[in-house]
Amino acid sequence: MAYYFSRKIDAGFDEAVERVTKALKEQGFGILTEIDVGATLKKKLDVDFRPFRILGACNPPFAYKALQAEDKIGTMLPCNVIVQKSDDGGVEIAAIDPAASMAAVDNPALEEIATTIGAKLLAVIEQVGSP
Repeated sequence: MAYYFSRKIDAGFDEAVERVTKALKEQGFGILTEIDVGATLKKKLDVDFRPFRILGACNPPFAYKALQAEDKIGTMLPCNVIVQKSDDGGVEIAAIDPAASMAAVDNPALEEIATTIGAKLLAVIEQVGSP
């Protein structure tokens, strides 16, 4: 079982980050965290790394439902979406498949939430990948 959705797009890195952020907002997500992996690795390890951003996305109504159903589910929140420069010069967008990660939790109440959020994240990936 794949644990993520992904798509490569023909766009600049910064444009891709903007498009993903906009698409997430349209699906009801906000960005709680944004990690510039390249800058962090340069600062901490003095190594160069490709442009790579982790966006910690949260859909508050569904996060609230998940937290009500499972009090430790916060260990799996927020939903991470990555934007990274590909070796071929394009950009890859990838998002966690919540159904895959929630399968590790034995709580049937999370299945519907994970399926709904997964559909929203897949819609983001598809929207950003459309011309």
